[in-house]
Amino acid sequence: MTTLEGRRRLHLFDLDGTLIRGSAAAVEISRQLGLSREIEKLEQDFLLRGLTPDEFAVQARELWAELTDAQVTAAFEGAPWLTGIREVWAEIQAEGGHCAVISLSPDFFVERLLEWGADAAHGSRWPAVPFTEPIHRPGILNASAKVRIAGELCARFGVSPADCVAYGDSMSDAELFALVPETVAVNADHHLAHLARHRYSGADLREAYALVRKSAA
Repeated sequence: MTTLEGRRRLHLFDLDGTLIRGSAAAVEISRQLGLSREIEKLEQDFLLRGLTPDEFAVQARELWAELTDAQVTAAFEGAPWLTGIREVWAEIQAEGGHCAVISLSPDFFVERLLEWGADAAHGSRWPAVPFTEPIHRPGILNASAKVRIAGELCARFGVSPADCVAYGDSMSDAELFALVPETVAVNADHHLAHLARHRYSGADLREAYALVRKSAA
């Protein structure tokens, strides 16, 4: 079975700010620990002051020293997810396509989306919760890693970058948007919105996906 365009497509989704509207995995995890102020400072250091993803992870690991699996579950279940995620992924797969999540956030959070029907979910490699090991810096993803992982997923699913659709919200998605012809800026900031073929503001992934379907009709 093929998509509306007569070929399989691989849909690549960012997590923070994209599937989770106006928030991020780190913010939701920190909220469970009563550390919202502390993670906000780290987020600002990352966005505005040049803190690298691996430095962010090391400092977040220190903040989350007492994190439990139950708190991760609560953070995941309580996050402000876009509605319609599972429905969109099921529709993509019914048309012969695939859907994957690529995020800089911890893999122990991102990989929970496999239970929602994602064909693949890639996050930064963190130690298991509860933590007994330090962060292994080479396992922390950056923006360029999204392009590398997208290439690996293309090989896995037998498609080319020209067969991909990317969904993102910020400059960490810009390199991937430059590689993929069909792009959707979802609740994006001004840095990314002008790079996208489609722009969506709202709370329902089905509406964002409809832009892609309409362009394929």
